[in-house]
Amino acid sequence: MITLTPTAQKAVSRFISGSADPVAGLRIHVQGGGCSGLQYGMKLEAEKAEDDVVVELDGVTLLVDPYSAPMLAGVTVDFVESLSGSGFKFENPNASGGCACGQSFSA
Repeated sequence: MITLTPTAQKAVSRFISGSADPVAGLRIHVQGGGCSGLQYGMKLEAEKAEDDVVVELDGVTLLVDPYSAPMLAGVTVDFVESLSGSGFKFENPNASGGCACGQSFSA
């Protein structure tokens, strides 16, 4: 369903191990907004929701809600570090368009 590059897996693992609170997994979701209509969101979750799709990737647990799951099918998430900053980059085969920042898309 979702692929994390090795760099993204290391970054997520770092964030989880650095959290002061217990973490059930990393939630990746899609919500309305951004310059192209839909935007990606990520946050550490203390608990899994009953209807979450759970994806286990080499020790990293991803949590995806049923609304977001079809739009995230086949997505590759990378973690990029550069002089201008660092962050997660999404490559989504379901996107029909996107913006320059890479955090917003249309489906």
